[in-house]
Parts: sequence; structure tokens; C-alpha cells
Amino acid sequence: MRILGIDPGLQRTGYGVIDLAAGVGAPRLVEAGVIRTNRTDALADRLVEIHSGLAAVLDEFKVDVAAVETLYAHYKHPRTAILMGHARGVILAAAAEAGVRVESYGATKIKKSLVGSGHASKQQIQRAIQSAFHLQETPYPPDVADALAVALCHAHQAVRTVHTR
Repeated sequence: MRILGIDPGLQRTGYGVIDLAAGVGAPRLVEAGVIRTNRTDALADRLVEIHSGLAAVLDEFKVDVAAVETLYAHYKHPRTAILMGHARGVILAAAAEAGVRVESYGATKIKKSLVGSGHASKQQIQRAIQSAFHLQETPYPPDVADALAVALCHAHQAVRTVHTR
């Protein structure tokens, strides 16, 4: 199974592609990176950039499922949640256009599946990803580690589902 993890963002959308082979063990890192937009560009142009960048990733890596972090809205920053919703919307549209199933996971579930605590820091997530994929350095920017964490969360969920059948 090829999984695309996505950390939605308007300035940086992180993505990570991993392979999960049945009975082989640990997932294998295929590719990871970020889709960047220019904060001075119009919102519509930034959304097109995210959509086209993600469409290219979906086309190149032929993923089976996209795992996307759900939105977290804090009452002190409703505008941020609305803007993030726009980015997440074009991400979902790109996946649907490519015929890719989408699964959503909350930040707490992602962190807990990776490090055992739903309140892990960005640095803890980066170190967990570095360890899981035997990387020389922690992934940077953190959006890359977050996207890989979403992908691993789905991988863990998929393995649990297979073992409970």
C-alpha cells in the first residue's frame, strides 16, 4: 500500500509518501517535501499552487490512499482555521480528482500513534520520524515531519485493521 500523508498549510503544505508492504515490517520512505506558496500572492493563486503541486505528487507517486490532518480551530484564531480550511479543501479536491481515497486524522491521534502522547511537541515528532525512517537529520521544515507522521498514523491504523480481522 502506498500512503500519502499531508499536513495542510496555506504557506507550506507538507507531504510524505511511504510504502507499507504486507508482512515486510516497517514502512519505507519514498519521498517527502513541501509545496510552498508566496504569502503576498492572492489567496486564489495560492490555492491553485497547492492544488497543482499536490496533483503533481499524486500523479507521480500513484498513491492508494491520502491521509490528511484534520483542522484544529482555536476560538482565539478563527481566521486561521478558515484559511486552513481553504487549503484543506483544495487538497481534498485534488485527491478526489485523482481517484484517491482520503482518510482524516486529528493531531492528537497522530501524535499518540507515533510517540504515545497526544501532546507531543514538534521536536518530538521530528525525532520520531527521524528514528522511524533512520534519517541522518530531523526532517525540516517541520511540515515534512508532520506529513510523514500522518502517513505513519494511517499505516499503523491499516496494520491494526488487518490484525483485528
